[in-house]
This record gives sequence, structure tokens and C-alpha cells, in this order.
Amino acid sequence: MLIDEHLLDKVTAKAKENERLRMNHNLHDSLDAKAQRLLNALEPGTRLPVHRHRHTAETYIVLRGSIRVMFYNDEKLLTAEFTIDPKEKAYGIHIPAGQWHTLEVLESGTVIFEVKEGPYAPLQPEDILETKT
Repeated sequence: MLIDEHLLDKVTAKAKENERLRMNHNLHDSLDAKAQRLLNALEPGTRLPVHRHRHTAETYIVLRGSIRVMFYNDEKLLTAEFTIDPKEKAYGIHIPAGQWHTLEVLESGTVIFEVKEGPYAPLQPEDILETKT
């Protein structure tokens, strides 16, 4: 499969139609795969809770558009934020296992390549940090 502008446009169109304002395009064969690799098309206004993956690190590479990634501590305090924008030579971020994080989409048409260890595990209540963000 070629990852090109046509594919990014296709996934972005689906994200714009989706009420969550985001859409995954999985590159792994199954939810049981040892590596979860996907394109994630994100539109401004999509909401991702502050969350963590206790047993796996996660990496985002921005293919187009831009995002702001925020890190939090256990006390729900913002500890760091990073703007990931290839036009500014900031291409991606590696999020350590257990790190509370979320993101904000800064541009319409944003698509990231996302990787984390599998198998897929839905977020559990103890992995969502209720904040005022």
C-alpha cells in the first residue's frame, strides 16, 4: 500500500464526516497484532481525553498539518507541551509508557502516523485522567 496524498485525502474526508472528527486507517492486520500501526486523520475540535497507556509507549509522526501534545502528571497538572509541525521542522513525538497525555489539532487536514505495541487494548477508566482541558 502506498501512503500518498490520495490516501491521506481519503482518510481526512472520512474524519470530516465523522461526528468524532477523526478517523483511523489501520495498517496492521488485526487488533491482536504485536504492533499497532495506523494513520489517524484528525480535525480541529476532536476531543481526546487525557489518558495513558500503562504498558506501551506511543509514537506520533505528523505527515501533514500540526498538533499540540500535552503531558500531565498524576495531580492533573500540565507538565509539558509540544507543537508538532513538519513545516517548523518538528516531526513527531515519542510518549513513554505511563505518561498522561492528550493532543489538540491545530490545522484541518492533519494526519499522523501512530505506532504503539499491541494487541489493541481499549482505555480503562483508571487510564483516563479527568481534567478541565
